[in-house]
This record gives sequence, structure tokens and C-alpha cells, in this order.
Amino acid sequence: MTIQVGDRLPAGTLTECTEFDPATACPLNPKALDVGELAKGKMLVIFGVPGAFTPTCSVKHLPGFVAHVDPLKAKGVDEIWCMAVNDAFVMAAWGREQKAGGKVRMMADGSADYAKKLGLERDLTANGMGVRCHRFAMIVDDGVVKYLGVEASGKFEVSNVEAVLAQL
Repeated sequence: MTIQVGDRLPAGTLTECTEFDPATACPLNPKALDVGELAKGKMLVIFGVPGAFTPTCSVKHLPGFVAHVDPLKAKGVDEIWCMAVNDAFVMAAWGREQKAGGKVRMMADGSADYAKKLGLERDLTANGMGVRCHRFAMIVDDGVVKYLGVEASGKFEVSNVEAVLAQL
């Protein structure tokens, strides 16, 4: 069952890697983070993408949130998370490439466990991508979903930063 507006985020973990080796520039020390603990007392925008370095995700979705951090914060958002079914090393490298540091937290769901808990997993094995998450955005206040926009296949209308800003 897909998470709905009014539901509390399910218990689970996402992984984040924020350190880089100065000599190799490789991401280091991924940390598993408790979603419930991180959401306590905060207004979050969480958006999910099918994959790091994929076209719409890299050209439109993540850059839109990176570019609009100030308007989001002005509307009360404490943190912005980008979630994808990729490992923490890939998410960290993608975030670095997209200049997301200090703006958007790059949260890895390496085995799609959290996407499945949200009911937002998407089977793309026929395209060689395995199980991923749907493209979505949600506004979460103190762990409770206040807005959820899940995109139809090939669409980019209800999960972009403009749609989220209109809901705040």
C-alpha cells in the first residue's frame, strides 16, 4: 500500500555519505540514519528519483531543488532530501557533481527497502535498472505526510520544486 497524506513515515533507515577522501575524492564513511529520528520536529521535503545520474533526475529534478533552497527554507522547510535506490557512494558523488552540498541531503536506499516501505517501489528490471522508486515528492511535518505527489510514467509535474512550493 502506498503511503498517503496523513500517514506517518514508516520506520526505516536511509544511508548518507558526506565525507570525501582528500587524496582520491572518493566518498567515505556512509552512515545509516534512522528516518523517524531525523524527521522529529522538522518540516522536510523528500523527493525520490528513479536513479542518480539519469537524465530527468540530473537535468531537472535535483537541480530544481538545489536552485530553490532559499524559497523552500523561507516557507519553513528545515531540510530537503533526495532519495534514490542507489548506494551512498553514488549518491554522494552525484550530490557533489550537482553542487547539492549543504542544500539537499543525498539519501541512499541501496536495496529499495525504504521505497518498499513507502509503497513507492517501481520494477524497472525490464529496462536493466532493477527495482527503483517512483519519481515523487512529499512534504513531511514532524514525521507526518502533508503532501504527496507521485508522477505517472514519463511525467514531471507533481514532484518538481514548483509543485512543492505551491503546496507550502
